[in-house]
Amino acid sequence: MADMKYSKAVKRLDEIVAKIESDEIDVDELSEKVKEAVSLIKMCKQKIEKAELEVKQAVEDFEDQGKA
Repeated sequence: MADMKYSKAVKRLDEIVAKIESDEIDVDELSEKVKEAVSLIKMCKQKIEKAELEVKQAVEDFEDQGKA
């Protein structure tokens, strides 16, 4: 799952939420879907944090080049 694209993970999260909200899910499946959702959320958070660091580094590199 770690190699899943961010947009695909968000789409999957939307699917899980829609299924939960539809009340067409039993307790056993609910537990599995919640576990999957938590895993997807963690992965998305890591991807966002990585992107933030990369953008910050790119901006710093750009600013450093402007000072030279």
